[in-house]
Amino acid sequence: MTQLSEIVDSLENRISKLLHRYEKMKQKNVQLEQDLQNLSSKNQALKKQLDDWKEQFENLKVANSMLGSDQYKRDTKLKINALVREIDQCIAHLSE
Repeated sequence: MTQLSEIVDSLENRISKLLHRYEKMKQKNVQLEQDLQNLSSKNQALKKQLDDWKEQFENLKVANSMLGSDQYKRDTKLKINALVREIDQCIAHLSE
């Protein structure tokens, strides 16, 4: 009987330790999920900021080309030609 009691005590002790470890891991998981959420939000904000900077850069390139900068004149002409082609395609689709 004593041996059975020792086995039961040992099992209770192990189960208690496992439950404690489980709770700690559960808390850690919640913390990691919160960290992931925060990092995802920061990532989205940085992506939006990058897109805004890219758009500003493109606008500056166009503005420089309009001011007579030789460096961007060709790019601007190509963009205008692309826009004209796109408008022509839209008109063709509307005509159909």
